[in-house]
Amino acid sequence: MKLNLNPAIFLAAALMAPVALQAQEVTITNVRIIVRDGSIIENGSIVVRDGRIASVAAGKPASTAGKVIDAKGMSAMAGYIDAHRHIGRETDKEMQRLLEAGFTTVLSGGGAPEPLVALRDSITSGKVNGPRLIPSGNVVLPARLTEETGRAEIRKLAQLGVKYTGEMILSPVPGPTEAELVVMRAMIDEGRKLGVGVQVHATSTSAMVAAVNNGASLLVHIPNKNWITPEEAAILANAKTKILMAMAFGSPVFGVFADDNKPRFRDGKDWPSGIIDGVGGGKEAGYSMVNSRTLFDAGVAIGNGMDTTYDPPAGLAHEMRSWNVVFSTRDMMRVMGPYTAEYLGMADRIGTLEAGKLADIVLLPGNPVDGYWNWLKPKVVILEGKVVVDAR
Repeated sequence: MKLNLNPAIFLAAALMAPVALQAQEVTITNVRIIVRDGSIIENGSIVVRDGRIASVAAGKPASTAGKVIDAKGMSAMAGYIDAHRHIGRETDKEMQRLLEAGFTTVLSGGGAPEPLVALRDSITSGKVNGPRLIPSGNVVLPARLTEETGRAEIRKLAQLGVKYTGEMILSPVPGPTEAELVVMRAMIDEGRKLGVGVQVHATSTSAMVAAVNNGASLLVHIPNKNWITPEEAAILANAKTKILMAMAFGSPVFGVFADDNKPRFRDGKDWPSGIIDGVGGGKEAGYSMVNSRTLFDAGVAIGNGMDTTYDPPAGLAHEMRSWNVVFSTRDMMRVMGPYTAEYLGMADRIGTLEAGKLADIVLLPGNPVDGYWNWLKPKVVILEGKVVVDAR
């Protein structure tokens, strides 16, 4: 068969093809750099080559690369990470809003995996402007599965190239049944063989401890049904179990669903009566805050998993108001950056501004160490060296 090698056909095909996110060379000067855990270079520069950070230094760079951005004293932080975001229907708008809020990496919080894989591919190809999206699988109810059907769920995800299950929901009170734990153990075992991480939803201390004692290494929520003791926190620390924090789960939302000054739960229902699996009176807010600090002080790597579906900038502001009650801004930086990167197994690539890491950078008008409110209005967002938001 003779092939048609008409150059015009190839040119037309190239022009019609989507433009993928291309790594870009960029140099940022005159910038306050939050290097790691709140340590600061007051007037420094960042040079990006091939989508990775080539240098982070005080003063002017020895040589520049690509586009030069004069930050004019703005602050640079590593791109924000949300390891538990429920993806809605208006995905193009939602992905753009995530970028505008400063998020450069997002792990979906469950849902049918196929459309999430398609969305990831659309972002990668350039059809959709969005953060680095990591798809996960469906929410898992172990009570409805057997050992074999649970293993089959893992195999399906592995075939799709999906690296995480959705959240596996264990009964919180009085705690998970042995039947649930049998299925969880089987899925964790299959996941280890096939490279699929099993994320466990354990919102009481009894469920949390049972999950850890039965091999769970990834927990998606801080318990919000009762107090965590230092001894229970030590169980997680000793097992090196990683856990995500949605600290504002029990705190009321204002002005998101209606401008009427009424407290609402994070899905728009009345607060506190609308809190999912509520324990009464909104006590979840206190449990979440204190338990987060207890785990943090025990040395547990707590990451950021906001568990929201509404507008990302509003969700970030709501979450960080709760963080501010029990964490310093330097603690918050560890949670948002290196700890969440550890949860995703990406600590060598994202989470801090260091040479060799992916150039995911947020430029902020104020000093983020001075207060979380300075995190909330990014001016420039850079993803793998490409400027994806510029609101200067």
